Amino acid sequence: MQQLAKDKSFQIPVKMYRIGEIIRYTPFSRQTIHNYTIMGLIRESQWTEGGHRLYDESVFERLLQISELKKTKTLVEIRQLLGQPADNKA
Repeated sequence: MQQLAKDKSFQIPVKMYRIGEIIRYTPFSRQTIHNYTIMGLIRESQWTEGGHRLYDESVFERLLQISELKKTKTLVEIRQLLGQPADNKA
């Protein structure tokens, strides 16, 4: 029995967050999250069948990073720092 338990493995699904959950846990508005997504500052990980964006847990770290950078940088500068070309509109 113990050997059987060692051989079995399972994968815990990653928690996915909708925009409403992100705004509940951060100081950002729905529009800001939407704008950051459109600008490429954050990225959705999946979409629901109904077309809603879903974000993984890494979005919180990225939003914290953006928040800190906004103290001294513009959004265009932040996008460049985070690896998105300035002329990339999507």
